[in-house]
Amino acid sequence: MKRREFITVLGGAAAWPLPLSAQQPERMRRIAVLNSLPADDLEGQARHAAFLQGLQEFGWAVGRNVQIDTRWGGGDADRIRKIAAELAVRTPDVIFATGGITVGPLLQATRTLPIVFVIVPDPVGAGFVDSLARPGGNATGFLMLEFGLSGKWVELLKEIAPGVTRVAVIRDPNLTSVMAQLGAIQAVAPALSVDVSPVNVRDVAEIERAIATFARSANSGLIVTASPAAAVHRDLIITLAARHRLPGVYYERNFVAAGGLVSYGPDFLDQFRRAAAYVDRILKGEKPADLPVQAPTKYELVINLKTAKALGLDVPPTLLARADEVIE
Repeated sequence: MKRREFITVLGGAAAWPLPLSAQQPERMRRIAVLNSLPADDLEGQARHAAFLQGLQEFGWAVGRNVQIDTRWGGGDADRIRKIAAELAVRTPDVIFATGGITVGPLLQATRTLPIVFVIVPDPVGAGFVDSLARPGGNATGFLMLEFGLSGKWVELLKEIAPGVTRVAVIRDPNLTSVMAQLGAIQAVAPALSVDVSPVNVRDVAEIERAIATFARSANSGLIVTASPAAAVHRDLIITLAARHRLPGVYYERNFVAAGGLVSYGPDFLDQFRRAAAYVDRILKGEKPADLPVQAPTKYELVINLKTAKALGLDVPPTLLARADEVIE
């Protein structure tokens, strides 16, 4: 082959399409994550790992086609507002927000960047979305729980501790969602011969004082409603319940794993995995406004037998049979 013909062949070859991987490197997408819990919270780490696992199942690999900027708010509202503003300036492709305490500041910082949230009690009441079916704005995600579930906590407490006649309901008085949970508890309590007393969780001193005062009366128990404040003060609440020998019902498993008596509520690890599907759909072009807010689909009953023994309680076999997990 003559040199000129060889050069012509090479020039023609350059016009042929190269393999996709060589022609167009895979586009790098950016996800920002704002967690409401402290960075050293083991449950928060497990949830974050579940989210990353979910992303991997949809083909997203850190360093290959996605970068993830993860921040931890530690339950500090001022810190979360600062982080939200910083993340909005960075303009990621999507923001993943955990807990209602993170969503409000993010929506104040941006009304254009897509936001997927989890563990939010009342996104409609909080003004995060227009409706559950059609969110309408730049945010969508997953409900923490359905408020009617709260009434089951009273039933569960009476089943595991039949002698209880007074219940302290641990709540954050600043949240409308907690008021709805309290309402469901109060609706069920009279039929079970239980008096309900709300206890606020604004700070450590208030929690210690209120629980100590409440525990002076016999036949007392407690129910912890779902809120960021309860999550932040989890270890304190469990310690006080043990100190004052109060049987307690909690809204999620990690309270029981840390020494609480019993929990019934959503499987939040499942919710984080499901959230990865929404992030995937948004990265592929769908809009938050068109993705309905979803309710939990998996609930779990968890019992700590060691705690029951310490409280002198015999857990009914029928309750043990229904449990998804028994910690011994």
